[in-house]
Amino acid sequence: MALSDDLRDLYQQVILDHSKSPRNHGQLTGDCVHVHGDNPTCGDEIDMYVRFDADGGIADIKFDGQGCAISQASASMMTVKIKGATRDKASALLQDFRSVVTGEGSVQDEDALGELQLLEGVQKFPQRVKCAMLGWRALEQAMQQEKTSGDA
Repeated sequence: MALSDDLRDLYQQVILDHSKSPRNHGQLTGDCVHVHGDNPTCGDEIDMYVRFDADGGIADIKFDGQGCAISQASASMMTVKIKGATRDKASALLQDFRSVVTGEGSVQDEDALGELQLLEGVQKFPQRVKCAMLGWRALEQAMQQEKTSGDA
C-alpha cells in the first residue's frame, strides 16, 4: 500500500521531531539493566537503560546512542510507549511493532502502537528495518537479562 502524501508528510514530521528532540534520552543510574546494541552494517549504536519494577514491568527507560534519524526516532517513540508498561504489554508492543516494520505476522493492537505505525514504510527497505528495530532489540535483550537475573 502506498503512503498518501498527507501520511508521508506526517511520517517525516514525526521522525524529524523524535530524532531532533528524542524523548527519554540519556542514561539511568543505579539499579537498572544496561544493554548495548549496534547495527554493524550502518554503524548505528544504542545504549538502553531499563529499570524494572518488582513485577518485571518497565518502571523507567532511557537510551543514548548515535545513528540515523529512523533508529533514533524509533527508540524515542518506543520509550514513550513502553515507559510504565507491564512486561506483558511491553512484549505485545514489541511483537506488534516487529510485525508493522517487517510486514510479517499480524498486529494485535493497532491502537496501542499509535504513531509507531507510521514506521510501516520501512518494510520496503530491509536495511531500514534493522534501524527501526535497533532500540526494540535492545529492549528485548534487557527484558531477557532482567528475567534471567530475576529468576536467580
